[in-house]
Amino acid sequence: MRYHPRHREQTKKRILQSARALFNRHGFTDVSIDDVMEHAGLTRGGFYTHFATKSALYAETVGLALAETPWSRGDGIAARDVARQIIEAYLSQQHIDDLERACPMLTLPSDVARSDDALVRDAFEKVFSAMAGLFEEGLNRNGRADRTRALAMASLCVGAMVVARALRSDELSSSIREAAKETVLAMGGWQREASSRRSAAPMKPQRRKK
Repeated sequence: MRYHPRHREQTKKRILQSARALFNRHGFTDVSIDDVMEHAGLTRGGFYTHFATKSALYAETVGLALAETPWSRGDGIAARDVARQIIEAYLSQQHIDDLERACPMLTLPSDVARSDDALVRDAFEKVFSAMAGLFEEGLNRNGRADRTRALAMASLCVGAMVVARALRSDELSSSIREAAKETVLAMGGWQREASSRRSAAPMKPQRRKK
C-alpha cells in the first residue's frame, strides 16, 4: 500500500501527541512505548520508524510542546507584552486544568531530576531557557536586559504552578497562583498595566457552580 507523502509526518505527530498526554498524566518513567503506541492507535513496530529510543521520543515531545507555546511564536507582539500575557496564562486555572497539554516543566520535574539521560535533561532545559529568555527580552531597558531577574521570574512561575497542582485545596492553589502572578508582574514592571486593563474591562456576571 502506498501512503500519502504526509502520512509519515502525520503518524509521527500522532505519536508525539499521545506521548505528551501520557507523560503529563503518568510521568516519564511509568509510561512505556507500548502505552504510547496503544494510546495513539498504532502498533509497537511502527515506533522505531520514527524514534530510536524512548528518551528520543521524550525530547521531541518536549520540542513539540515548546513549539506550541506562545513565547516560541511571538505572533508579532512586542516582547514585553508577550511576557506579560505569558505570565497571566501560565499561572491560570486553565493551565492547571489542561493536564494533557500542560507545560512539561510542571508535570515532569521529578522524573527529569532523577534521570541521567542527557536528551531528557537537555529537552527540559530548553523549555526553561526559552521562558527565561523571553522574560529577559521583555525586561530590556535601554538595551540592558536583566538576566538574574528573568531567571527568578521564570523559576517563580514554574515553582508556583508545581506547588499549586499538588495541593488538594482549590482555594490555596488559587491563592498561590495569584500571589505568584502579582509578584512576577511587579518584578517585570507590568503590574500597573495589568491592573489598569482589568479595571477597564466590563464586569461579567458570575455564574454559580452547580
